[in-house]
Amino acid sequence: MASIPKNAIKELFSKSTGLAITDDGAELLANMLEEEARKISKSAVDNAKNDGRRKITKDDIIRCSSKG
Repeated sequence: MASIPKNAIKELFSKSTGLAITDDGAELLANMLEEEARKISKSAVDNAKNDGRRKITKDDIIRCSSKG
């Protein structure tokens, strides 16, 4: 089960597409987004550690998107 609430996914989906999404579709999308967030988080941690820091910055996350 995803940590991102299904209602948040449904609202985001509706606002961005004008369409509704089913409960199981919203749950799947939430799970996919969480998995992507885990990957980004791990990469951001690596960036901070490589720079000798123990705190993640916006730049650490931005650098993750340039690695893809």
